[in-house]
Formats: sequence, structure tokens, C-alpha cells
Amino acid sequence: MLKTLWATVRQGKIELLESAELSEGTRVLVTLLPDDETEFWLQASQTSLDAVWDNAEDDVYAQLL
Repeated sequence: MLKTLWATVRQGKIELLESAELSEGTRVLVTLLPDDETEFWLQASQTSLDAVWDNAEDDVYAQLL
């Protein structure tokens, strides 16, 4: 299963921003996000989330509750 974890680099080492149980030898893929692009990617993600969660088509489910 793929899981995304946020981390920062401190003194040349990657430090996770949240606790996670990782077995010794776990393979990871690291994607670098330049500081000047971070806000762009957060906004792009938010736009996609808003489109999924904020739509009139889902109103039909509220009637079932």
C-alpha cells in the first residue's frame, strides 16, 4: 500500500513530521518540493478536493439521512 508522509530535511537527514512505523530497510521514494512551489501544489490539491466534495450531485445522499 502506498502512503504519503510529510517530512523535512534537518542536518542532511529526512525527519518525518508525523509518527509512522517503518520497518528497517523499507524502500521510500522522496519527492523534493521547492519552497516556492509548495503553495502552488497545496492550492492545486485544494481545487481538486473542492470539486470532489463540493458538488450538487451529492445532495441526493443527504436526503437519505
